[in-house]
Amino acid sequence: MQRVRLFSLIVLAAMLSGCGYNTIQQQDEAVKAQWSEVLNQYQRRADLVPNLVETVKGYAAHEKLTLDAVIAARNAAASAQGPAAMGAAEGALSGALVDIKCRLLAFETAHRAAP
Repeated sequence: MQRVRLFSLIVLAAMLSGCGYNTIQQQDEAVKAQWSEVLNQYQRRADLVPNLVETVKGYAAHEKLTLDAVIAARNAAASAQGPAAMGAAEGALSGALVDIKCRLLAFETAHRAAP
């Protein structure tokens, strides 16, 4: 009777240890899968940085063009001779200043909306 009890205890222990091993393997694979997702997100973010840099460079160039247009319009208005030339130069300066004001307003709105 004791042999049967001992045998059944050994068999039960062997069965339970096998189940635990499978659980450990499953959890280990789950951790590896989750970590690969983290690495994947890091890689995607790293891949997007050059695109972001190019976008910022393009936007900075556009802003420089806008500022150059305002400066040129101001210089033209300052050096205009005669009423017709002054009117045209002042109109161009007003248009350039409206463009700057619109960009400033859009920037402030976007800045306030950002979390």
